[in-house]
Amino acid sequence: MNPLLLFPLGLAALAALVVPLLIHLRRRTEEVPVDFAALRWLDPRPRPRSRLRFDEWLLLALRLLLVACLALLLARPAVLGWNDDTPQVLVTPGVDPAAARAAAGDEAELRWIAPGFPDLADGSSLPDAPVSSLIRQFDAELPEGTPLTVLVPPVLDRVDAGRLRLTRDVTWRIVEGPSRPEDAAPVPAPALAVRHAEGQTAPLRYFRAAAQAWNERPRFEAATGDALPPADQVLVWLTPGPVPQAVTDWITNGGTALLGDTAAMAMPASAQILWADEAGQPLVEGGPLGAGRVLRFTRPLVPAAMPDLLAPTFAESLRDLVSPPAPPPARVDAAAYAPTAGAAPYPLPPRELSAWLAVLIALLFCAERLIATRRKRFAA
Repeated sequence: MNPLLLFPLGLAALAALVVPLLIHLRRRTEEVPVDFAALRWLDPRPRPRSRLRFDEWLLLALRLLLVACLALLLARPAVLGWNDDTPQVLVTPGVDPAAARAAAGDEAELRWIAPGFPDLADGSSLPDAPVSSLIRQFDAELPEGTPLTVLVPPVLDRVDAGRLRLTRDVTWRIVEGPSRPEDAAPVPAPALAVRHAEGQTAPLRYFRAAAQAWNERPRFEAATGDALPPADQVLVWLTPGPVPQAVTDWITNGGTALLGDTAAMAMPASAQILWADEAGQPLVEGGPLGAGRVLRFTRPLVPAAMPDLLAPTFAESLRDLVSPPAPPPARVDAAAYAPTAGAAPYPLPPRELSAWLAVLIALLFCAERLIATRRKRFAA
């Protein structure tokens, strides 16, 4: 354990130690001369040489110590290496608290894997949080050499794709729960809203067939005009000519639009090829536009120009194209996700002693006031 000062210039306040000394020199107990009538005719004797003298040594010592502690408080004392080596236990949300307590023991200090790492008894409402990041944070803030145990359910949720690599060997214990978490609901098939020009209905059959291949009850509707669908549907704009500004605004606000090759619209600068044929020639290009996405066919929607319209994989390729990107995997088998050691330890900040010093200053001040205001001091 190494003591240090975070702001050594604060010790310059020690110069204030001269103040109590001057106060005691000025207010020391003095002898008050009393004149008697019979002594007025005597010749005055020479006054003896005064000597430096301090009275009330205890009070003076308290005041000097109080000033010294205030100067030390300004210097912000701290220590390095003062670490609590008490074994720590982290509990993953979803683990039964009673089972966690039984697995860790009655004397262990258990904390939830949640922001702030609350105590096990404070787990009434735990927010959804990334488990992997919180485990890395707790490991980084834990002193080197402190044992760490992590209690997890058989299936671990809310994890990231990176394997846990910590600064210490962790005891990874799987606590069997009362029930296995339910699987995530399947992603619904996208809904297509086709807008086409009057009399140009030939391409509709390809999109209708794709919607029927996605679901027994296809989510598909087609119409002429400029009516825009809800933001959760995919707009297929097959009307030739300039794309209305309303459509551009709809895309910018979060919609996904698939334009025909005859639709005139400036593509984003970040547009890239999203679908190519077997020869590597582009079929669809696109990219993000505001909060949404804009896609465009590069060929006419006829089999002669685009043979992929008749391919068995057309429906699957179209669905992958218009569906939002799948989120990264967030649920893994806990046994296969056990962390490894070997990460470099993080330097821990020094532990300040200002709070303890402030308590000492308060006690010294109370003692100084008690002695300075006692009645015996003013007697005589």
